[in-house]
Amino acid sequence: MAIFKARNDEPNVGGIKSETDVANREVDGDAESRDLDDADMARMGKRQQTRRNFGLITMLGFTTTMMCTWEGGFPLFGTPFVNGGSVTMIYGFVFAWVGSLATCSSLAEMASMYPTSGGQYHWVAIMAPPKWSKFLSFMTGWVSVLGWQAGVATGTFFGAIVMQGLASLGNANYTPQRWQGTLIFYCVLALACFVNTVLAKYLPALEGLILILHIVGFFAVLIPLVHLSPISDASFVFRDSTNVSGHNDGISWLIGMATTSVLFVGYDGACHMDPATVTAEEVKHAALNVPRSMIFTVFLNGTLGFAMYLVILFTIGDIEAVLGSATGWPFIQLFVQGLQSQAGATAMTSLLISMYIFASFGFLASASRQCWAFARDRALPFSTYLSRIDRRTAIPLWAIGFSVVFNVLLALINIASSTAWNAIISLVVAGFYSSYLIAIGCMMYRRMQPERLVLGPWNLGRFGTATNVVAMLYALIAMVFSFFPPTLPVSAQSMNYSVVVYFAVVSSGLVYYALRGRKMYNGPVIDRQFTS
Repeated sequence: MAIFKARNDEPNVGGIKSETDVANREVDGDAESRDLDDADMARMGKRQQTRRNFGLITMLGFTTTMMCTWEGGFPLFGTPFVNGGSVTMIYGFVFAWVGSLATCSSLAEMASMYPTSGGQYHWVAIMAPPKWSKFLSFMTGWVSVLGWQAGVATGTFFGAIVMQGLASLGNANYTPQRWQGTLIFYCVLALACFVNTVLAKYLPALEGLILILHIVGFFAVLIPLVHLSPISDASFVFRDSTNVSGHNDGISWLIGMATTSVLFVGYDGACHMDPATVTAEEVKHAALNVPRSMIFTVFLNGTLGFAMYLVILFTIGDIEAVLGSATGWPFIQLFVQGLQSQAGATAMTSLLISMYIFASFGFLASASRQCWAFARDRALPFSTYLSRIDRRTAIPLWAIGFSVVFNVLLALINIASSTAWNAIISLVVAGFYSSYLIAIGCMMYRRMQPERLVLGPWNLGRFGTATNVVAMLYALIAMVFSFFPPTLPVSAQSMNYSVVVYFAVVSSGLVYYALRGRKMYNGPVIDRQFTS
């Protein structure tokens, strides 16, 4: 590929002596750092269009709070618990954590090589076999768009329907209706849109504050639960296996693990960041700060998430009462039961709702940036509009609008299915991990070629191949079992509709590519100023 060749043949672009030299330079956002960023963009044939407002700390706040791992564990722990009990929760989490570290490391290495907002589809275009480069790049971008758009729905959806559970706690006569949850979803989505447009320039500072709340809130929930709740026996936490899902034990464990894997989705948001969004083209010295923030995010969130899973199991108390909570959310009953206070449970639940809503800010930012980058390369319908950057604010308003409309339509699943949240989670896992599979597979292909693979300043060294293999196996397992229904038997309302939506989107991508995409899309576009 021409871009890959440029990387090998022009090591001194922008005055960079070597990749090691880059790694040893301090990153202050000064003129030298901007030169390094511009040089990275030039090597990829791209012109800087968005502003670089994010440093390492603000980027870490962005990705960490977007993943929302310990907070997300509360509404999600029910699925792994009924699919194997404590052993699925604990060991499934460890499995997902290790697999996510391998996947994250593999992507971080590519992000250091090519720090552009396109992320996976851009890397695939560079590293795939020439014969399949355009098609694989297109499909990677297509499913990545799906994953990020569904990701917007996770925080938005949880923020909305957990509100209904909290209302049920305060008013025993209130019966949540799915259409009401959908309307609340729209309100949360509107708030996320407002933050990403009107308040866009304040997002970096806001993410720093949310990171503080993310960490302080962890202790605000953990300490009261541990201090006031009855404590379960250690044998229950580490050895109990209770499968009431209807699946056999092996399948059940994998389904529970696949649900847990969604707690580690979002770290690659750093690959896509802007003043109110998420593209590597908006991060200072992206070749180092993007991979660092990705790895730090998985380590930090994994640690907090695992600790909170232990707290949930040690303080769960009356299991039947928790799982049969009248609020529809086991964790709300766990709070009530542990604190012996409805007011305390309300305060804790309100904190979690806030964090889910805050996470939606980052997901909408990332989703719109990834959509904008793909449209910039003429791969989406209406790319002329979706690739536009507002000159005054330097943000992709059309791409944000598309993301909002997509999620307005996606939220309608909630009206049709009582387990819509499970379908949305599965869509997130399938969309993200299928794009990871293709990208890491192409990286493996490049490693096996006789030409020397020029790595970025952050790389895996001799452990690269082994890490890539582990990442691909994990991504495949998580993706496949995300489509399974959490319990049997399956009815029309309890069906996991993610498999229908996913393959409908993939099929539409294939049709679009055959009819129009293959004519319009030729891989990542090289700006004219870099062609000769």
